[in-house]
Amino acid sequence: MRMNNKSVLVTGSGGGIGEGIAKRLAQEGAKVMVNDIDAKRGQAVADAITKDGGQAWFCFADVTRDADWKQMIASCVSQMGRLDAVVNNAGWTHRNRPALEVSEDEFDKVYAINMKSIYLSTIHAVPVFKKQGGGSFVNIASTAGVRPRPGLSWYNGSKGAVIITSKSLAAEYGPDNIRFNCINPVFNPDTGLSAEFAGGPVDDARRAKFMASIPLGRFSTALDVANAVLYLTSDEGAFISGVCIEVDGARCV
Repeated sequence: MRMNNKSVLVTGSGGGIGEGIAKRLAQEGAKVMVNDIDAKRGQAVADAITKDGGQAWFCFADVTRDADWKQMIASCVSQMGRLDAVVNNAGWTHRNRPALEVSEDEFDKVYAINMKSIYLSTIHAVPVFKKQGGGSFVNIASTAGVRPRPGLSWYNGSKGAVIITSKSLAAEYGPDNIRFNCINPVFNPDTGLSAEFAGGPVDDARRAKFMASIPLGRFSTALDVANAVLYLTSDEGAFISGVCIEVDGARCV
């Protein structure tokens, strides 16, 4: 079991990629704190993990709020005994449209969820990791931060910010044995935000357009991303910090 004796927080894990990450880590022996703003879905994921023999708890928290992060990190330590890794999976996008048509409110929401959450997780988790002698962050960014698509400019920029900030934090907190890494998934038509990324329902034409940009000829799955998270949060990734793993079927080549 590659995650025995490790405790991990996964934000936005009430469904989609986050759910896949939480369940995969639990399968490998991790204690998992499931987080979401949808309490019903988040609790269902935690219950499913427990039913399958794993260890999981649910914590309601809005990742854009300082007080919620403070409470969530405290809950992780009190419920699981310690915190070894934070997986910042919660994310948001504006509708695929020309940059000038994205409202200020949409812009603010994208940056609050995608970028401010990284700031708040760092503020509240780093002191815990320092006290314990180390820890790990895995920030789910996107191929959009490396090879952006038109129509998603402000979302692309937020993910680019996640990537460069993660690298900077890796350099800053490496002496404290705290690692920061990113994972950049390619488009997944089965996530709740797929229609926003595509600019409309993911019909055959839109699927074909996205598929044509992926040399390996398929979309990413929650399991693809979860396996990359597993590597980075396990002892196998103990000397990996400041990197981005593109889980993209060579989309960014």
